[in-house]
Amino acid sequence: MGSEKSRIRSLRIRRLTPLFFILPCILILLAVSIFPLLYSLWLSFNSWELAMGLPKRFIGLGNYIRLFQDVRFWLSMKNMGKVLLFGVGSQFLIGFTLALLLNREFRSRTLVATLFLLPTMIAPVVIGCTWRQIYHYSYGPLNYFLQATRLSGGINWLADIKLALPSIIISDTWEWTPFMMVVLLAGLQSIPVDLQEVAAIDGASRWQIFWHITLPFLKPIIIVVILIRAMDAFKLFDLVVLLTRGGPGSSSETVAYYNYLSAFKHFSMGYAAAMSYIQLVVIIIIANFFLRFLRE
Repeated sequence: MGSEKSRIRSLRIRRLTPLFFILPCILILLAVSIFPLLYSLWLSFNSWELAMGLPKRFIGLGNYIRLFQDVRFWLSMKNMGKVLLFGVGSQFLIGFTLALLLNREFRSRTLVATLFLLPTMIAPVVIGCTWRQIYHYSYGPLNYFLQATRLSGGINWLADIKLALPSIIISDTWEWTPFMMVVLLAGLQSIPVDLQEVAAIDGASRWQIFWHITLPFLKPIIIVVILIRAMDAFKLFDLVVLLTRGGPGSSSETVAYYNYLSAFKHFSMGYAAAMSYIQLVVIIIIANFFLRFLRE
């Protein structure tokens, strides 16, 4: 009887031993990730105006109601929609085209692919500073080219209300198109060559092979890579800070930048927390939209 109890006790200890090893990781995860998430959720139901020196005050859904009545917030959401539609869309189309070209055998293909990848390897701060110089009205190379070719007398790219946001989108597209390219290229190289050869022998044209073989095989990869870029683009912040600071006015202000201003310039901590959770809900909706196609 005693040996049976000791055996059961040793089995319990053996089962609990792995838990003791991972317990520190669980505690660190709770402290670093889960606790701030729950705290910010609770904060979103409170009014906490640090600039006025006011204490936290529970207001329920007050921040969310104020948010849906905020015209500036909806303008930033509209700008974010343009970034997702034109920015991520352009990155996919250009990246897919480059992937199709690089999928062919030719000399120095590895070197060309490496050169295309350079923008993604550069720090976003460096990219923002570089494009700020490119767009500079007086001595930027872009305006110099336009003046030299007499296409324009010079364009104020970052101070024009109609061009500020497209300028940010162009910079973001230049930075992240190589990411699209390399993922789609890996997908293209994973497609069995035998299928394409058999289809060609059966008389299928290149367009038919692309439409009925290449695209169906790439569909899961296309959905995942667009989803990753859409989620990342929704947090666009660094280029906005370095290029336009949301201006002129609020014409190029994204949700992430407006959230930053609300929290660290106006010090409306509860309002900023509520805004971050609206962002989270929108990202979850976008993710579920793409994942539905992936499941199909």
